[in-house]
Amino acid sequence: MMMMKAARQQQGLTLIEILVVVAILGLLAALVVPNVIGRGEQARVDMAKANMQGIANALDMYRMDNGRYPTTEQGLEALVREPADARNWNPEGYLSEVPTDPWGNEYVYISPGRDGPFDLYSLGADGREGGEGHDAEISYRETRDRNRR
Repeated sequence: MMMMKAARQQQGLTLIEILVVVAILGLLAALVVPNVIGRGEQARVDMAKANMQGIANALDMYRMDNGRYPTTEQGLEALVREPADARNWNPEGYLSEVPTDPWGNEYVYISPGRDGPFDLYSLGADGREGGEGHDAEISYRETRDRNRR
């Protein structure tokens, strides 16, 4: 008889115990999730900056070989496929494919640029001009200038 009573008491968790566990999990999620989500977007921003550095290096190699940067019309495609007016295009190309930013959008390339030989930027998370935070444009020139300081 005593054995059956002890067995009945050990059969499962009470409703209060379950509610306490759920409350603790909810509290942990409320503290951890915002930090993890924010870091994911920051990682994409950092990846866009690193990608643009690689693209800028390929653009510089193109200029060294051809005496000028690709035109806006030729775009970044000139780093993958030889333009008709290229003087000394590298037969292996400068990039294996036209890159997209971490959000799947094309990088914007303009040559000549406003403050230099070219402008290169990502439109950010929302893929549109303007915006704030992770939706703001990420400019190669601004990123490069900040890193030099």
